[in-house]
Amino acid sequence: MALQLHRISSRRLNVADVAGRLGMTTHSLYAWIKKYGPDSVEHNAKTDDQAEIRRLKKELKKTTEERDLLKKGRGVLRQPARVRYAFIRAESKTWPVRALCDLFDVHPSGYYAWLNKPRSKRSVANERLTGLIKPFWLKSGGVYGYRKIFSDLREYGEYCGENRVYRLMHIAGLRAQVGYRRPRHRSGSPHVVVPNRLQRQFSTATPDEAWVTDITYIRTHKGWLYLAVVLDLFSRRVIGWSMHSRITKELALDALLMAVWRRNPQNVVTVHSDQGSQYTSHEWQAFLKEHGLEGSMTRRGNCHDNAVAESFFQLLKRERIRRHIYSTREAARSDVFNYIEMFYNTRRRHGFNNQLSPVEYEAQYQERLASV
Repeated sequence: MALQLHRISSRRLNVADVAGRLGMTTHSLYAWIKKYGPDSVEHNAKTDDQAEIRRLKKELKKTTEERDLLKKGRGVLRQPARVRYAFIRAESKTWPVRALCDLFDVHPSGYYAWLNKPRSKRSVANERLTGLIKPFWLKSGGVYGYRKIFSDLREYGEYCGENRVYRLMHIAGLRAQVGYRRPRHRSGSPHVVVPNRLQRQFSTATPDEAWVTDITYIRTHKGWLYLAVVLDLFSRRVIGWSMHSRITKELALDALLMAVWRRNPQNVVTVHSDQGSQYTSHEWQAFLKEHGLEGSMTRRGNCHDNAVAESFFQLLKRERIRRHIYSTREAARSDVFNYIEMFYNTRRRHGFNNQLSPVEYEAQYQERLASV
């Protein structure tokens, strides 16, 4: 009936003619128009519902856009106005400027004034310096903090303050890799315990006076991989290492054997370790005696007595292991080898070595020795 009425009304007929054509009384037709016509209550209610749906869809779209923008600009609201202006400029190709200004609590006139203002020399210099900082940070594998980046810049010939490097790295979101949870200490009964001859004297005047050794755990999807290392206290260089799927005395002995083979010490070397079963074994003591090495052990359960080895493991896990998920032990072994031999020993700046890598520090010592 509604379709018929629409066709008839489009011809502009009066109600009596329409009622006659439909075979109904004018009273019935007027009653129907009052109830269902364009001015009826039901029609107006339906129109209001559609308008409300359109309004809610528009509001939902706006809220979704604001949510996505806040995700991209996380932390920008707490930054100075010029930082928010820079973010608005970067996003202005995608979002309306006025909406961005409302969201980040700045006035559009202030934004346009900033946009038309010529950049200061300091701003241009900071942008150029940030462009130098990023490659050095990426070259380190994303693990260097502002102090080591500062040393890289000085070596490159760029002179600026440490605090400026820190500030620019903070603004660019570049930071040192930090944090790795150590496995719990495993207790056991010692077999052969020797005195603590090192007594936390972690500085030596020449290479091969004292070495420290320890074992750590690396998680993989195929199980644990155990790593034993030997470090020279003179330069903090890793001179021996060994990896295996089981934590045995052979693991520790292989690392020490590599250190002896690499360094071939001519004098007695103090080899400091904890009281783990691998180091209190009779085989360990026999190896020390056979190669003219002198044993030293921490007090039981005191990790500070072997702080240098613990510090290296913390660096390894913070700067490399924590950043990866190893599917196999072979993948972990390859990555740890790369970190020790291709980065830590040869390239990584060490605060103890005046920001030189262990290899460079030892090379400078040999040069000084040869010039005397």
